[in-house]
Parts: sequence; C-alpha cells; structure tokens
Amino acid sequence: MKKTLLAIPSLALLLLAAHSLRQGDFGLTSAFVLLAGLMFTRQAWVRLVSIAALVWGGYLWADATVDFISFRQALGMPWQRLAFIMGGVILFDALALAVLAGETCRRLFDRSREQAFVRAAIAVLTVFGLALARSKVSFAILLIDRFFPGWGWLEIAMLAFYAQWIGGIMVSPKGHRVNRPRIWGLFSFVFFLQLALGLLGFDRMLMTGTLHLPVPALIAAGPVFRGEGFFMIILFSVTLLLVGSAWCSHLCYIGAWDDAMSRMGGRPVPNVKIRRWSILGRSAMLILVVSMALLLRYAGASGLFAVMLAAIFGLLGVGLMVFVSRKVGMMIHCTTFCPMGILANIFGRISPWRIRVKKDCTQCGACFSVCRYNALDENQVVSGKPALSCTLCGDCVSACSHGQIGYSFPGLSGDAARSLFIVLIVSLHAIFLGVARI
Repeated sequence: MKKTLLAIPSLALLLLAAHSLRQGDFGLTSAFVLLAGLMFTRQAWVRLVSIAALVWGGYLWADATVDFISFRQALGMPWQRLAFIMGGVILFDALALAVLAGETCRRLFDRSREQAFVRAAIAVLTVFGLALARSKVSFAILLIDRFFPGWGWLEIAMLAFYAQWIGGIMVSPKGHRVNRPRIWGLFSFVFFLQLALGLLGFDRMLMTGTLHLPVPALIAAGPVFRGEGFFMIILFSVTLLLVGSAWCSHLCYIGAWDDAMSRMGGRPVPNVKIRRWSILGRSAMLILVVSMALLLRYAGASGLFAVMLAAIFGLLGVGLMVFVSRKVGMMIHCTTFCPMGILANIFGRISPWRIRVKKDCTQCGACFSVCRYNALDENQVVSGKPALSCTLCGDCVSACSHGQIGYSFPGLSGDAARSLFIVLIVSLHAIFLGVARI
C-alpha cells in the first residue's frame, strides 16, 4: 500500500515531462521521465532530488499559468476555466511534494540513506551549474546540443546521475583516495579525446570551433598576449574561491598526467630542497611566461610563433613528468614548474578550505609517504598544517589511521567539512566534464 504513494510524485513528474514535450524540449522531457523511473529504486537521494525538481516544477507551472492567461486575455478569450485547471495542476504538484516530504516516504526511501544528502546535493548542484552555463552562452556549450539540438537537458541529467554516483563512492576517505585519480584521469581523457577529434576535423567537438593550445600556463599568458579571452581566468578564479587549490589535484587537465607519472615511481619521500624550488621555480616560470606574452604582444609577433613557444614550454613540462616525476614518485611538474600551480596555492588561500593536523598526532609518518605534492614532513605535522604546495587532494586524510588529519572549514566539524568539500569538488568535476572543453 505504501508503494502506491509513489504514483503521486511519479505522475507529477510525468506531467512536467508532458509540459516540456509540448514546448518541444525533448531533453527536459527525458530528464523528468528518467527521474520518475528512478523513484522506484527507493534510493534516499532520489527522494530529495525529486523534491527539488517538484519545487522547480511548481515555479514552471506558475510561470506557464501566467503566460497562458496573459495570452488569452490579450486575444480577448475566456481564461477562467484555464486558470482553474492550472490551479489544480499546481495543487497536484504541491500534493506530490507533501507526499515525498512525509514520514511514510522518508521511510520508504531507505536505500543508501546515510549518503542521501551528499548525493542529492551533488546532483542538484551539477544540474544548476550546467543549466546556468547552458543558458548564459550564445553557442551550444553542451556536446549533445551540438549534435542533437534541444537535447541538452538529457546530458545534464546524465551528468547529475553520474556525479551523485561518484559522490557516493568518494564520500569515505578511502573512496576519495582510490577514486580521485580515476575520475581526474577520466576528465583529462575526455578533454584530450575531444581535442584529438577536433584536430581530425570534427569541429563540433571543440567548444567554440576555435583551437586553443592546452597548456595550463596559457590560462594566464593567453589573455595577456591576446588582450581578450578571459573565460579560463574567470573559471580558474571561481574555482579557487569555491575549493581553493583543489583545482590542481582534481580539475586540471594536465595535472592528471603528472599524477599518473608520479604513481609509477613508488612512494614519495619528503624533500626540503624540492619544496624550496616549489616557490622559487614556479614563481620564476610565472614571471617568465607573462613577461614573454607581453613582449610578444608589443613586438607584434604572430599567433603561430606564440603557439610554437607555448608548445615548447608545454613539452618541457611533459618531459619533467616522464623523466623526473616518474622517477621520484612526486609531482615535480605541478610542484616546481607549473606557473598556475603557484597561483592556485597562493590565491587559493582566499578560500577557507584547509587541511589541518590535530595536536594528538602520533607523528607516525604515514601521511608523508602518500603526499605527492611534497607538503608534509615532521616539521609540517608539528606546525599542524601542510606546506604551501598542498592542494587539498585528501590522500593524507585516508592514510591517517588515527583520524588526526582532515579537512577544515570555519564553523563545521571535520566530518561535515569533508562532506561539503566532496559535494563541491565532485559537482565541479561533473560540470567541468560537461563544459570545460578545448
């Protein structure tokens, strides 16, 4: 008998699907149908996402009601019966919300209940971010819209479903440590696969149809040379505000290569000399690439010549990964060479996210041997915080069997801070997977 209650919110979602179909939005139609079907999985996160969808659905119905009545009034047609019908639809949407929010449905959706809020938050944030990006740009930013115009909402729904699943397996420290390199590598693979297809002539695989060299240093140097094109700078800055320097350990398309190379070299060993070069080397590289970009701009250098120099710089970085990072088991490119890395480490401090070591730390050293950013050693543990090169990767959190190291955010407990971090970083991963293309 209790399961029959699911028919009410399911029907409410299908009504929204029918409304979307009437408007010709096949992607949104598919998304509502998919969510209605997921209702019967009884996953706890689905209930919360469905509540959010029905709240938004109430707004859609109210907006449609105003439009329909205004249209009929403008033509001098009767509108009272239409208002009565639309009012009933809105009330049915409210009834579906009440059913889902009630205690019966709360008990019915009993699967993965402990992860419900994290997974639902990730799904909703992913939908919001991708929908906002899709609505604010003049071109088809989502890949599916380039091949099947009007189906973008289906890609948004699929990425949201993927994101909540990733969140579910990364919500534990061990799951985060194991799966972070995997999803990071997946993002890099998708990014460069689209680049390769674009180079082969499939222009629709590129975001704007204009090719840009995928060297991280060009995020800063490119706009300086061109005097325009600040999209990546803005994206980079917003990411730093949201998750600090985690850009470098979760979202950078090149950083995943350095991570993969370093893992071939075994466990890292803290190195003070490399740590000093982490600041000096990357600062020097930042000054070099920005100064060179200015020089080339005022010298009137061609774009082709600038791209050739940038390609050489990028290949030097790849060489460091292959020949040094792979040997020492540490991310040498990211910690000593990449100019965007030093910017992330410094300006990432604006964000309140931190990794903190508690006073009861036993100094067992387990965290030293997993930190591939050379941010932890005895001195740093005693000080209670990693070095500047820390990128909030979280590997040290899972390595500590005593629970003495973790994420910190003002006003939140350690567990709550970590859960919020996972929500933000996984949502950004899914959004980047959908829109951050070459």
